[in-house]
Amino acid sequence: MSRIRSHGNLATELRFVRLLKQSGIVGWRRHYQLIGKPDFVFTKFRLAIFVDGCFWHGCPRCYREPKSNRIFWRNKIEANRKRAATVKRELRKFGWRVFRIWQHELGYKNEARLLRRIRHALI
Repeated sequence: MSRIRSHGNLATELRFVRLLKQSGIVGWRRHYQLIGKPDFVFTKFRLAIFVDGCFWHGCPRCYREPKSNRIFWRNKIEANRKRAATVKRELRKFGWRVFRIWQHELGYKNEARLLRRIRHALI
């Protein structure tokens, strides 16, 4: 496991990019230098969006703990959750709003709801 390196969540991010473009939502940036490295940033609205993988961030709906090496995975997921909370607190301290999207919310069934939430956050 120590040799496995993360390559980001490119597939989910590209799915989100496609969704933003199809719905005509503009003004977002990727790879913006900000605390916690948000996946998408709307600088005009001071909105940071994180697209969280259901496994890596312990989604309450989708996460299933692996059968092997449970202590390692429990600690890993808990550390990810704590880091997300710390980043959110820090960004809010500097006047940013934080919007988190679960990986499963990018499914076709959830598109309309997700787009409503994003548009509401951009008002």
